[in-house]
Amino acid sequence: MAITQSEVLELRGEQRRPPPLREWLAPRLPGTPLLGWIGPIAVALFAAFLRFDRLGIPRAVVFDETYYAKDSFALLKFGWEHNTVKDADKILLAPGTNVRNPPIWADGASFVAHPPAGKWLIAIGEWIFGATPFGWRFMAALCGALSVLILARIARRMTGSTLLGCAAGLLLALDGLHLVTSRTALLDIFVMFWILCAFGCLILDRERSRARLATLVAERGERGIGPFLPHGWRIAAAVCIGLACATKWTGIYYAVAFGLLALVWDMGARRAARVQRPYVGALARELPLLVGAGVVVFITYVATWWGWIFRPGGWGRGTVSGNLLMRPFEAMPELGKYHKQMWDFHTNLHAKHPYQSWPWDWPILRRPVAFYYTEPKNACGASAKCSKEILGIGTPAIWWAAVVALILMVIVWLYHRDWRAGAILVGYGAGWLPWFWPAIGNRTMFLFYATPMLPFMVLALVMCLGLLIGPAANPGPRRLFGSAIAGAYMLLVIANFFYFYPVLAAKVIPYDQWHDIVRFKDWI
Repeated sequence: MAITQSEVLELRGEQRRPPPLREWLAPRLPGTPLLGWIGPIAVALFAAFLRFDRLGIPRAVVFDETYYAKDSFALLKFGWEHNTVKDADKILLAPGTNVRNPPIWADGASFVAHPPAGKWLIAIGEWIFGATPFGWRFMAALCGALSVLILARIARRMTGSTLLGCAAGLLLALDGLHLVTSRTALLDIFVMFWILCAFGCLILDRERSRARLATLVAERGERGIGPFLPHGWRIAAAVCIGLACATKWTGIYYAVAFGLLALVWDMGARRAARVQRPYVGALARELPLLVGAGVVVFITYVATWWGWIFRPGGWGRGTVSGNLLMRPFEAMPELGKYHKQMWDFHTNLHAKHPYQSWPWDWPILRRPVAFYYTEPKNACGASAKCSKEILGIGTPAIWWAAVVALILMVIVWLYHRDWRAGAILVGYGAGWLPWFWPAIGNRTMFLFYATPMLPFMVLALVMCLGLLIGPAANPGPRRLFGSAIAGAYMLLVIANFFYFYPVLAAKVIPYDQWHDIVRFKDWI
């Protein structure tokens, strides 16, 4: 009777032993740390060039910059958003305007629909460069470039491959919607940035807490509910989530989703370490820390309102005490009323807009947003018609392929219980699914609301590229063929991005070329 290979090894005394608990729970990253930084930094520098090149063009107030550029500058001057005069846009762009003190302020405070954190970031650029197009777009471009670096590092940790990490950074750098939101003073790029930072902190926390768990279990055994584990990186994640919520309230969805994800990871880690009561242990040891992280989110959120709390004059702010220590206590009831007004605004936002779209439209890019469009005279010759546009649209080769990649992530998670696929789906779902209910109520929404979903789309694509290429330990025709397909896809993305680039970066092009790029009726 034939015997199996494992039985042969056992007879020889060569039966393979399971890996140590430390390697099982938190395997070390392969490769050299230096290359793990050089590659992502190089990709981020390329992304920075794309975002900072011609950043001050067009010299115009683009789309909702008319709100955020002025509100941000008001935060610098007053600590809260201020009303502006009727022709404020023209004054800001007029030659010779004092960029440090433009004469745009009217009397009184302005009601705003979003918290101040994102506008404080925009204000940093205006503080450095003044109230100019370059100034109010500077921090968006910087956060866009930094997000490429962060995603490349996250993807490297999730896949164990520096090459795939760099591929993730390059895909994000070459996405059209990411580029456009990185080059305009809107809030969505900042929401994406803080969500991505929080996700990166959770990945680090997962690695380090599992390594610590393995060490403690090896020292103390597997009895009871398991040891207490510190989670310093979760506090950092909570601060980032708080800043995302303080930019737009959609960050709240990620606070809930990431909190549940972290709890599931804790349960899985204790179960993998063979702790006797893993689920009770996770609830008893980790849940109080997650509640504490929620408190950090709330404190961070409230702290971003410091200008409104401590400086008199903001919308709805009543009498301000002469005692600075008393001002926060006096402000809280008024801040609650202000938030009720903000909530009423968002729940009753049903105004029709020519570029509105629904969440089920976003993955297929059915209705992008024209942030800016003009037809310059005599720019393409005396008789030729020209176009100059900023179109908020993703790179189709990324978005359409991501639909397939996300479906594959569902299959990978269901059949292989791969934690990475689950984390990607949670991140994507938290940015997409909550919009379905307000969409049913006809709430006005736009494609660029999907910006926070972008990193998780890219991670799904990179995971699929990794599955296509296969493990480095198994070289052969299959790996060679998979690498060729993956390389061809990356070349397709590059070509697709630069095909769309003129309408992403306000380049002056002949009208016929513009019409060829914006080829579908719903894209015009």
